[in-house]
Order: sequence, then structure tokens, then C-alpha cells
Amino acid sequence: MFTLAVLLLCAASSASASAKGGAAGPRLNNNQLYKFGYTTEVLLDRARGSKEGSAGYRISSDVNVNLVWRDPSSKDNQLIQLAISNVRIDHATHRSEKKNVLHGSTAESVLGKTKLAALTKPFLLHLKNGKAKAFYSYWAEPATIKNLKRGLASLLQVQLNTGKVVENDVSGRCTVEYKAVKGQVTRTKILETCKTAETGFTTHSQVLGVSRKSSSVTTFTLEDGFIHSAVAEETHSLAVNARRSAAATVVSRQTFTFVGTEAGPLEAAGKDVAGVVKSIDAKLAAVGIVAEKVKSQCKGCPSLFEHWQTQQKQLEPASLSKATAPRSFLALLQSIRKASKGDILTVLKSASKTSLPQVVDAVTSSQTDASLDAMLEFLNFTDAKGLVLQERFLYACGFASHPNERMLQVLLDISKGKIGSRDIKESVVIIMGALVHKLCQKGGCNLPTVVQVKKLILDGPGSTQVESEIQMYLLALKNSLLPEAIPIFTKYAESEVGAYSTIALTALQRYNVNLMTDAVKQTVNRVYHQNRRVYEKNVRAAAADVILSSNPSYMEVKNLLLSIGNLPQEMNKYMLSKIQDILRFQMPASKVLRQAMKDTVSCNYDRFAKVGSSSAFSGFMAQSADVTSTYSLDILYSGSGIMRRSNMNIYGASKGAMLHGLQVAIEAQGLESLIAATPDEGEGDLESFAGMSALLFDVQLRPVTFFKGYSDLMSKMFSMTGDPINVVKGLILLTDHSEVIQLQSGLKASAEFQGGLAIDISGGMEISLWYRESKTSVNNRGALVLTGNVTVDLDFMRAGIEVSFETEASLDFITTVQFSNYPFLVCMQMDKTTFPFSEYLTKYESVPSGKSAVSHKSRKQLVPGSEFPLHQENSNMCKKVFDSSW
Repeated sequence: MFTLAVLLLCAASSASASAKGGAAGPRLNNNQLYKFGYTTEVLLDRARGSKEGSAGYRISSDVNVNLVWRDPSSKDNQLIQLAISNVRIDHATHRSEKKNVLHGSTAESVLGKTKLAALTKPFLLHLKNGKAKAFYSYWAEPATIKNLKRGLASLLQVQLNTGKVVENDVSGRCTVEYKAVKGQVTRTKILETCKTAETGFTTHSQVLGVSRKSSSVTTFTLEDGFIHSAVAEETHSLAVNARRSAAATVVSRQTFTFVGTEAGPLEAAGKDVAGVVKSIDAKLAAVGIVAEKVKSQCKGCPSLFEHWQTQQKQLEPASLSKATAPRSFLALLQSIRKASKGDILTVLKSASKTSLPQVVDAVTSSQTDASLDAMLEFLNFTDAKGLVLQERFLYACGFASHPNERMLQVLLDISKGKIGSRDIKESVVIIMGALVHKLCQKGGCNLPTVVQVKKLILDGPGSTQVESEIQMYLLALKNSLLPEAIPIFTKYAESEVGAYSTIALTALQRYNVNLMTDAVKQTVNRVYHQNRRVYEKNVRAAAADVILSSNPSYMEVKNLLLSIGNLPQEMNKYMLSKIQDILRFQMPASKVLRQAMKDTVSCNYDRFAKVGSSSAFSGFMAQSADVTSTYSLDILYSGSGIMRRSNMNIYGASKGAMLHGLQVAIEAQGLESLIAATPDEGEGDLESFAGMSALLFDVQLRPVTFFKGYSDLMSKMFSMTGDPINVVKGLILLTDHSEVIQLQSGLKASAEFQGGLAIDISGGMEISLWYRESKTSVNNRGALVLTGNVTVDLDFMRAGIEVSFETEASLDFITTVQFSNYPFLVCMQMDKTTFPFSEYLTKYESVPSGKSAVSHKSRKQLVPGSEFPLHQENSNMCKKVFDSSW
């Protein structure tokens, strides 16, 4: 017992010595008033800055700090009072009198008497070992005022030894790293770790998304045990991944400088902090050091209906190819997100018949509970006549930037109910697969509704014998990219129905290479080499694509090479062209291909001299430091000269992420009887058919049929006008990023980045028996607008910056085939027209009195059109086609 008492006494004396030797945090002396100068400012500008100076403002004041109470047993357990006075508000950078919205104003005229009184009312901070344990102020104070006080209080939080800790301050609960060197402490806040109640959302696709880089560093100097100065700088830069010049930066600075001391109030008596606070003012409360949400109020803003009236002309079909359409779409979307269900229904019911589909796009893309409720009340899925609006709603759901479980539940409920159109029934299920993929990407694969839909589409192919329904479920699984679906695709890859095999194989090609097991690869190789049965050419071509894109082994590649020469003539040419394209474009399989081609048995003149018109070609559409865009054109013909499959793809890649922007595939079969030709092997019993399938921004859409069956073919042929059939048309929300950035000063910056695309994709097929010529076309028209808005909005002043760019473009892919003689002439053309590109920069500042200042800057250019290069053989063939046409 005696030994234990001695040990306790030693420990106590050791702790006392430690306390005397060094403080854990800054300490205030009793009966002293510490006087400081305090400045906080926020600046908004583009990433590289600008000559005109940044938008923003500065709040300066005097601050008095004094000790209210100290725990007698611990000098580092202190309650201190802070009082702000002599408040001044000014621009953060110099302004001419004309652009100075604060000219002639005072703090009281800007803030208002009530807010200024609240800001200058003293508040308390409980510091223990240099850390903020509690922040005391008044619940009745405006949230913006309390947050400004929290920003100042958080600046006094510091530890005097090096180390990494987790702290609570105005920014939230954050990991902070301290470095202490001879009277100076540097605090680096790791902002990515901060946890706050503010939530936002962003686009699921990294290529179309927005990136933010942030830093926060505070440097303290200490003298006589307390802070002599504190300088904090926090920077947040937001940039669009696909075009990083479309970027905005927020800089927040705080400066806290010691001025002097004078005699101050005596320390209050009391046993604990709570009792002392109550004795000072019973209305003071621990309101929390973490910033609270601020509800922004828009004074004088137009209602949704008023806003719609100003935008509706730009959303008519005639304007959809112009940049005004997506710009109006984005503006309307922002208004819808703040509107009630009733207001949204008013707009839907008042829209003209021609503009209504575009309104449906905007309402659905807003992705709020009110907008979803309004759409469900407005649409009647039992009415087959409403197909256009219903499909626009479904496609907008499929392209949703941040879908939630409720949206998926809505589609599930629709699928279980009565649906008037079979096409809509198929689209509902196909789009559910896309939503499952997006929700799983966000970690929501185990949500109850997601589990239900997964079971529905996984069990779907085996639950029916109807061909169209099996295709529907396979396309839904293709959208979902569920690993559990790989065995299903592997099974259907060997199906006797060519459509099933094609969907299954193209779906397998979308999966991560690491999921391609040996069993899957063996199945795909069996299909290509026809080990068990004869397959259609387009199925074998799809199997070859899977093999070559899935890290093929040396033997797989060698067997592919050995097959050339034993394939149907056009298939031989297609495979040769595919291999040459991989080698020329340096695709991943090129290395093993070069190794296999060293063997003269698999690579020789006899194999590589096969003739035909089928081809495969890849090229660059655009290359920049931010994004690389590539295209590929594959076309496979039957031995009779009629196109069997045409496949155009456009990809975007940025910082290691890939986006399948567009795929348009046109397929035709069973047309040999038209020209009295002999069908190729395995294709003699195929029904006459032509159709088109589109995949847009990683979402597979419902395929479109041109004709099916001989009677349908003949009726369409005699009535064929050559006019293209629309595949997808509408407004798509590509980029959607929203967040609130809590600054250490207590201010908040709201960031909104939205990108809208007006798109029109159509395709057509013409066959002239008289001229023995066929022509297929894929026409893409689009207008893109992206805006980024960063705003710091206090009740008493607003400052912001908007960066944006816009463009209008068209891309046409035309294939002309003359099959009067063999080898028939084939000419492929891929044209991009001259298009405008504009960038804009806007900065704005305003105060409640109505004064405002806005600056604009823009840059416009014309990007020349071009015809994308294909292989030399195609160029030679085009010359012959156009020469013969004259």
C-alpha cells in the first residue's frame, strides 16, 4: 500500500512538472485584455486568375479576447470570451467607383442593424489543451452570423507539438497535421477527410464529372504563451474533367494579428464551465463549433411558370440543334429543382405539343421527389398513344446523373402494372438495368429495390419463351453489368438464335477483362471457331471482338490467324482488317499479335492477301491534355454485297477513365433474295430483317426495327423515301455536380456544374434494285452547353463566378455500296462539319440595396470541318464509286 502511494505521488509530481514545463495549447493571463486585428476575405476567379481581379469581399474588424475562467487543476482548461467590434466591409480587390457596389456604404447599411448587433455581441469558447471543446453563442442569432463567429473561434484552436489529430471546427470533423518549430506552428487540414452535414452529388462518370483540389494551411506564431499572429489560406479549385480550362477557384483567407494588451476583467469564479457560462448570461448556449446549414432565400426570383414562359421558344424542336436549347434546358432544370409538384404540373400541362417532350426531359432530369411525383401523375402508361413522352421519361431516367432507390422503385412498379405499348414495356426493363448499374457503382447493390430488380432481370431470360422478352432481359443485363450475369451471357453466346448470341457477346465485351474467366473465353472461342454448330457471320465477328479485347493468349491469337483463309470471303477480309487495325492503333492485343505473326504458318502472303470490301478502322477524333476521343468503324458484308453489320463507336478517355459515348449498330439479314444471290453459310433460313441499335453514354437503348419479314420489307421498299428514322432525340443532362464548400472562415461557397446536350441521332437504309446500290446513313446532330457557377452568398452580400462553354456540331457516317459487279464497290464517309466553339467568363457582386456589378468576357472560334480518315483502300474505292455515279 505504501509503495502504491509513493508511485501515485511521483506520477502527480511528474504531471505537475510537465504542466509547468510546457503548455499543450495557448494560454491567456488573468486580468488582461488581448487586442487583435481580424480580417477574413473570400475571392472567386477562374483557375489562372484574370486581369480584372477576383470577385469577392473582405470583412475586417477589431477583436478583444480575455480569459473568463480557468480550471484550477489544469491551466490548459480555459473559457475565453471574444468580442468583435469596429466592423468594416469592402471588396477583396480594388474596384473603380463605378463597379464598387459598396461605395458609400457602412457595415450597418450592408448588414442591417440587427445582424451587426448580433455579430458584435460577445461569445465564448471553451479551450482544453488547445482544442475547442464547446462554442457558446445565441440560438436566436442568424446562422450566417454564428458561422462567422465559428470561423474566428476555430482560428484559435492550435496544439504546440508536432502530430496528426482529428479535430472539430467550423469545417466539420477533420484530420489535421501539426508541425511545430521554434515559436511557429503550421496546421495543415486534410480537407478530404472532413465530415459535415452538408451533402451534394456528382455525375457517376469520371470523364463527364468535375474534380476538386483543396488545401488549407494555417501558420501560427506564438509569444508569451499566446497567439501573436495566425494566417490561414484555404483554396478550392473545381474543374470539368473533359475541359479543365472550364474551372473556378475559391480562395479564403483569414488574418489574426496581435495589437496589444490592456487591463481586462478578472477571472470569474466557478467550479465548471457550464456554471460559469450560466452566470454570465443564461441565454448563452453550446451551439456547436461545426457550421450550420444556411437556407438561401431568393428575393424577387421568378416563379417556375414565369421562368418557363421565357424559355419555351428555345425548347421547340426547331431550336434543338442550337446551343440555346441546352442552355435553356439547364436554366429550367435549376428552377424545377426548387419547385413544388403543383408548380411542375402547371408547366407540363401548359406546354405546347411540340415542346412537351423537352419539358419531360428537363423535369425528369431534375431528379427531385416533386419532379418524379409530377411525372407519375402526368403520364399514363396504359395509353399506347403516349409512347413518345413515356420513352423520353424512361431515357431521362436511364441517363440520370445521381439516381436514387425511389426512381428504380417507380420503374419497377410501372413494369408490374398495365402498359399500353410493348415498346415501352421493353424500355422500362432495359432502363432498370442501367439504374441498377449506377446504384451499384455508388455502393447500393444491397438496397431492397436493387435486390428485387436484380432478381427480376437475372431470372428473366429463363422465365419466358418469347423471343422479344428474352432479348429485353438480356439488354437489361447488358446495361446492369452485374458480375452475376456473366454465366447467363456465356450460355446465350452459344444460342441458336443469332440475336441472343450477338447481345450476349457484345455484353461480355463491356465487362472488365479481369472477369473474363477461362470458361468464358473457351465458350467465346467455340463460337468463333464453330466447334459445336454453324453461326452467322456477325455472331462470329462479335466473338472475335471479345477474344481480341480480353487479353488473348498466344494460342488464341494464333488460332484466329490460322482461321483466316477458311472463313467466308468477306469474313476473311473483315478479320484481316481487324488485325491490321489493332496493330496500327497499338491496342492492348497488338503485342501478342506481333509475337504470333512471327510464325510464317499463321502469317503469310496467302492469308494476308485476301480480297473483299469488309473493313475495321479506328482513329482519333480529338486529342488534348484533358481528354482523348477515339472512333471506330467496323463494317461486315455478305458475299452478295449487301451490308450485314455496320458498327460505329465513339469513346472518351480522361485520366484513366473510359466512357463509351456512342455506339450505333445497323444490322441487316435475309436480303439476298432481292438480288437473286446465294446466302452465306449458316444464313440460308434467316428472316428478312434490318434494324438499328444505339448505346449512348454507357446506356443501351431499345433497338429500332426498320423492317421484319419479307412482306414488311417489300411494303417498306416501295414506300421508302430515304428519310432517316429517329433513334434517340432529346435533351440529356451529361454533367451534374452540386456541393456546398464549407470554408474555415465560416463562409460557404455553393458550386453548381451542369452540362446539357441536345441530341438527335437517326439512321436510314436505302436499297435501289434498279441501280443495284444500297446506302446506309447514321446522322448525329448535337449542341452542348456546360456551365459552372460558384457563389458565396451571405444575407448581406453576394459574389460569384460563372464559367461556361458551348458548341454545336454534326457528324455523319454514310456507307454507299454498288453491287452490280463483284468485287462490289464500297465507300465509307465520316464527315464532321465546321462548328462554333465559345467560352464565357462572368463575375458578379451584389448587395441587398439592389446595387450590382457584373463583368463579362468571352472567346469564340470556328473549328474547321473535316472528313475523318479511313484506310487507303476505302479512299480508292470512294473515287471509283463517285466516278461511276457520274
